[in-house]
Amino acid sequence: MTPSGGTNSTSTEASNAAAASFASLLAKLDYLGTEGKELVRKAYRFSDHAHLGQKRQSGEPYITHPIAVAAQCAEWKLDSQALMAALLHDAMEDCGISKEDLIQEFGAPVAEMVDGLTKLDKLQFDTQEEGQAESFRKMLLAMAKDVRVILVKLADRSHNMRTMGSMPTSKWARICNETLEIYAPIAHRLGLNQTYRELQDLSFRHLKPWRYQIIEKAVGKARSRRRDILIKVQKDVEQAFAKHSIPIRIYGREKTLFSIYKKMDTKNLSFAQVTDIYGMRVILPSVIECYTALGVLHQLYKPVPGRFKDHIAIAKVNGYQSIHTTLVGPAGINIEFQLRTEAMHVVAESGVASHWLYKTQDHTSETSERLGTQWLQSLVDIQNETHDATEFWDYVKVDLFPDAVYVFTPKSKIMALPRGATVVDFAYAVHSNIGDRTMAGKINGESVPLRTELKNGDVVEIVTSTVAAPNPAWLAYVKTGRARSKIRHFLKTQAQTESLGLGEKLLAQAVRAEGIDQMPTDEPKYKPLWERLLRFTGNHSKEDLLVDIGLGKRIATIVAKRIVLLLSELGEKPDALLISKERFTAHESVSQGGVMVDGSENVSIQYALCCRPIPGDSILGYLGRGEGLVVHTENCSVGQKLKHKDSERFIAVEWADEVVRAFESELVVTVQNGKGVLARVAAAIASAEADITHVNMSEEFSGQAAIDLRFTIAIRDTTHLDTVLKHLRRLPSVSQAHRVVSAKSTSH
Repeated sequence: MTPSGGTNSTSTEASNAAAASFASLLAKLDYLGTEGKELVRKAYRFSDHAHLGQKRQSGEPYITHPIAVAAQCAEWKLDSQALMAALLHDAMEDCGISKEDLIQEFGAPVAEMVDGLTKLDKLQFDTQEEGQAESFRKMLLAMAKDVRVILVKLADRSHNMRTMGSMPTSKWARICNETLEIYAPIAHRLGLNQTYRELQDLSFRHLKPWRYQIIEKAVGKARSRRRDILIKVQKDVEQAFAKHSIPIRIYGREKTLFSIYKKMDTKNLSFAQVTDIYGMRVILPSVIECYTALGVLHQLYKPVPGRFKDHIAIAKVNGYQSIHTTLVGPAGINIEFQLRTEAMHVVAESGVASHWLYKTQDHTSETSERLGTQWLQSLVDIQNETHDATEFWDYVKVDLFPDAVYVFTPKSKIMALPRGATVVDFAYAVHSNIGDRTMAGKINGESVPLRTELKNGDVVEIVTSTVAAPNPAWLAYVKTGRARSKIRHFLKTQAQTESLGLGEKLLAQAVRAEGIDQMPTDEPKYKPLWERLLRFTGNHSKEDLLVDIGLGKRIATIVAKRIVLLLSELGEKPDALLISKERFTAHESVSQGGVMVDGSENVSIQYALCCRPIPGDSILGYLGRGEGLVVHTENCSVGQKLKHKDSERFIAVEWADEVVRAFESELVVTVQNGKGVLARVAAAIASAEADITHVNMSEEFSGQAAIDLRFTIAIRDTTHLDTVLKHLRRLPSVSQAHRVVSAKSTSH
């Protein structure tokens, strides 16, 4: 605020400065027409009044910032609504203007954009990171509905970075890191190359000022040393194209200081070793002439092997198209040439903003997809699967990879995925239903593991099955946010469904053990009972309670006792005969009724790795807190310890008559060391119709007379295991073979 002594003169100066900067903005708006200009003027007046008396850190009137943001949007030729949102973008956050006020004054589309740009500072969050993640989620979802939101935001961030010198230095690191990690990658993802380069350089300048200055001086010296060479190259190229009557526009291009620094840092190079600091852009009339130009240049200078990329035939994921070739120029200097048409140049510099800048005749969906629309839509898909802001932001950061691999579907459609993407990522990129039903994958006609990373040019085919389902192990290697969120969503939904069924079964059995034949139903007379029970357990719904019981977060017997108490208040007493019958038939060492298992369970029932139970073993179930039912063998030492400490969490478990899959068991086979012994043991296991899933041997394999081989094998039941052990014991080289039951005990 201004001191009281000179309020009038200072406020007059401020309003004059603001009016002058708005006049310079108006000069850029001829493309809008009279009506559009008038709407922008109205937004300016509103914003100027709202920010009256506010100043920036530099001492300038605050309104100069929204005007500068709008000016950047005008450079991109954005429409009047976007310019109005740019002028009003801080009105809700800093001036107490409501969304309803903006709807009334400027209409819903402008108000929605401003709302999407407004941070959520007024809400309370547990951590700063959570609040920041929620703000980004809000902005990105608004951007997915209307891409103009992010264009205004990037213009806002660009102006803040240009004027960062006025901010307290204590804020520089946070703002610069945020810009490098979030805004610059978003600009790159949307093809805004000029903005991307500027944001990186400004961040570098304020984060590492000393290194920035050193590289800046080195580039300046190199520029003056090589000026004559670059002028000669430009002249030679112009003459060569004139000879072939191809009209061109050519100009020099310099690598940004940040990209030089990154190359030096990541590849451990000195400045002198960075060879491609300078380049040339050649703008040509048509695509055909771009390819002709390539031939002309390769006749003029020798190309550097392996330094040619055709991004015209296969555009980058953000819509970028150019032919890149590196040539050895005079004095042995490497110079990169980029060949493109005028339309490609506009897209290369301005990405999605080129939709307004350069009105092409081709407004096909493929063009808009190439300019980032597909990625924006994927944000909405991810949002639908996760309502946790931090998780959402993690997914989005994964998708901001600047690198991509380009692969083909069997029908030759090109798909772009982040570098490191796997067969599973590809399946989900095609369609979430394909991903969920993926059983196997083929690359270039050959079957490959699902975790295989894709390479440029691969033809990828997905084999699906109606019985296939996402595997939790996929989360360890998928790279795209879309695949990760779809897999997690499926697993959460499935875990809830399975846990609900298990919880219902356990509670029904526990209620019977307390002498009540049937659980209270959902009919009106029991409604107050369920409400009181849910208040007691702290659950939101009956389903929520049953899921918690299935996951082991609640003990069925405790809930059942409460149900009996509430029923007695309604006049329904336990049946003494049923109590004695249930207790007589119940498993003597456990406190709840039994559960039948057959291996078809996916998430809600796990088989303990300490003892690896198989059909035929005597087993017990432990309701771990939050992890569902874990099945142990009855003599497992880990299970015995848990039972001693937490007996009320154990329930009786029995094998079904028919199991639906093979189970893993661990064997230790002691052999006399000799040539081919491992092959003979493996053959014996195979002859007993068992599959080896893992093998481990002691490291001193070559130096010992007798060694232990540890096998993990897939078998049907204990009878099948006996058959495998008999086959092994018949081998002359095998002195012992037994199953590992738990850490301390073995059997068979």
